[in-house]
Amino acid sequence: MFELISNATVFAPAPLGIRHLLVCAGKITYIGEQPPQLDDALEVNVTDVDGARLVPGFIDAHTHLTGGGGEAGPSTRVPPLALSQITSAGVTSVIGLLGTDDLTRSTQNLLSQVMGLREEGLSAWCYTGGYHLPATTLTGSVRGDIVNLEAVIGVGEVAISDHRSSQPTRDEILRLASDAHVAGLMTGKAGIVHFHLGDGPRGLSLLRDCVENSEIPARVFNPTHVNRNGPLFEEACDLSALGCNIDLTALPAESDDQGDNQGWSAEDAVERYLDKGCEQSKLTISSDGGGCLPQFDEQGELLKMGFASCSAMAECIKNLLDRGLPEQTVLPFMTSNVANLLKLTRKGRIEPGFDADLVVLDPANRVDSVMARGVWQVKNNQQLVSGLFES
Repeated sequence: MFELISNATVFAPAPLGIRHLLVCAGKITYIGEQPPQLDDALEVNVTDVDGARLVPGFIDAHTHLTGGGGEAGPSTRVPPLALSQITSAGVTSVIGLLGTDDLTRSTQNLLSQVMGLREEGLSAWCYTGGYHLPATTLTGSVRGDIVNLEAVIGVGEVAISDHRSSQPTRDEILRLASDAHVAGLMTGKAGIVHFHLGDGPRGLSLLRDCVENSEIPARVFNPTHVNRNGPLFEEACDLSALGCNIDLTALPAESDDQGDNQGWSAEDAVERYLDKGCEQSKLTISSDGGGCLPQFDEQGELLKMGFASCSAMAECIKNLLDRGLPEQTVLPFMTSNVANLLKLTRKGRIEPGFDADLVVLDPANRVDSVMARGVWQVKNNQQLVSGLFES
């Protein structure tokens, strides 16, 4: 079946104005100011969005697809994410990873979850490894996983500046980054190391040391959660000037403190980043969906725990647009910038030949409809496709 989307105000993410799109076999085959001329014998499903904004599907590059948690015992392990939890947020591509629990959850578990989501219509990849070094792998090495497992595109999330990390040294980080980078060269994959940043006082000093004192390209070092406190965010802005891509977590500020140690919401962090004049192409936003949100005291004792959702992506886009920021400024943080970093060559843009991953926004900046690989997953706020085990 052909899908014709008519009268869409397209942000590709650059603004294109009113356009008509033809989708076939999961790809965008036509974009034009006039509807395409089609043979009457063809079966065409027409969706007239009546001027609504059509934007690229969001790419969530930090999701705990097998579930996160476990820091307060086995009962606090988050269940695996279901398809509708992802697509209802406008997310059409996900990158799965392991966090604190990279022991009872494994690369095998994660890879299986990725393949299952692909069968259900989502675009999905994953990182090998987790918080700790040596990295948990399937083939026995990081380089082997990236080279031999199609869905594995990098390493992560490796924890630094966090009491839950394995306290890696600079040399350990450099060896890991070298393996990821070389594997990326061999395969054309991203070949990055995705770093979890905690609230530790060392902040990003380890990564800055690696960038400034090695031949490994800065793009290989990709820190996330950099908006969790003020000093860390300032460090991250400086690191982006060295060529690193930095990732914000689309969650409210984690700390209730005032002053420099206060965390920034993703929306506040975006505005601060733009006000500083930092390179916009070096900023991305992800959800931490399925991950836990623990708060610890100075002795590492758990105070309270929450859990993240992919819905934070849709909320973040809405909040940024509600603040008056233009679509062409904010959309790349969840679309084209992510696709560029991860070398997802047919993602993140609305162009002929690209995957038909599309989101319709309503006048209130909310996600109204979602198409993933040419199939409507959500339409007019109705979930049309759910996972096998969803009620």
